[in-house]
Amino acid sequence: MSEKRFPFGLPTGWFQVAWSKELAAGEVKPLSYFGTELVMFRTSAGDVKVLDAFCPHLGAHLGHGGTIKDDQLVCPFHAWRFHGDGTCAGIPYSDRVPGRASIQAWTVHELNGLIMVWHDAAGRAPMWEMPRIPECYDDGWTEIRTKTWVVNTCNQEMAENQVDAAHFLYLHGTAKMPVTSTERNAHHLLTRSTTAMTTPAGVVEGNIEVNAWGFGFTTTRFNGLVETLLLSSASPITEERTALHFSFTVRDIGKGITGGIGKAFMAEISRQLEQDIPIWENKIYIDPPLLCRGDGPIGPFRAWSKQFYPPAELLEAKAT
Repeated sequence: MSEKRFPFGLPTGWFQVAWSKELAAGEVKPLSYFGTELVMFRTSAGDVKVLDAFCPHLGAHLGHGGTIKDDQLVCPFHAWRFHGDGTCAGIPYSDRVPGRASIQAWTVHELNGLIMVWHDAAGRAPMWEMPRIPECYDDGWTEIRTKTWVVNTCNQEMAENQVDAAHFLYLHGTAKMPVTSTERNAHHLLTRSTTAMTTPAGVVEGNIEVNAWGFGFTTTRFNGLVETLLLSSASPITEERTALHFSFTVRDIGKGITGGIGKAFMAEISRQLEQDIPIWENKIYIDPPLLCRGDGPIGPFRAWSKQFYPPAELLEAKAT
């Protein structure tokens, strides 16, 4: 086996780098995504800015000790100041700013309680918008619970799980094997499955609807004993290391049982995910795969996935 496990680069899309609740106005935090060190801060107006992390002066990491003054990011080493668009706002001991004193700024979109960043290895602008998820703004749903795992695998391997019907029965021990179908529309993939989940109330049959906008943002809705929603974002740290962010909420049906159902749902999804991790971290990518009847729509999923890797000629053009 070669040293590189997967034949992919970093994918194109919107990817979660934080939850909104994690960043207050005037706060600075370091990030590590897309094979790059980043810095994130929030202005007094509430806008989130993300820049490459290293000061172009002498290389200090702006996320470690950097501060905010007048909505400008101040380097902890020599107090060079940067606007949210990456341009240098000033140098306290010089009346002249060098022409190359700027930092790459990243495109940010904050909604659904998530801070999302657009990544494209070829440097292309966003090619689709993030959807607004109604449940995230509806008081009829419970407070969102969150959880993160860091897994040694790539986005595509994680995303393929949603269409791999057979593993739900044989790896996760679900009550029955789901029947799965998909609909593809440009960057959007809709997957529908029947399911049966074991809960404290017994086996609950229902339907799962998964909407994926690229590899970076997915909603999973379960219709059974009670409506549940999972938001997930698999955000690449490197080509073979990924942070998986989960946000869970449940429709509040009262009667003192919603909280227990929500906890049980979160526990079951977490259990299944943690069973996947050792598989993901030790498997290789087989192309083409040896498929058989009952595997689920893995072939159509892989055909849909190809659009999220920029063509070689675009990557070469950016490099020159």
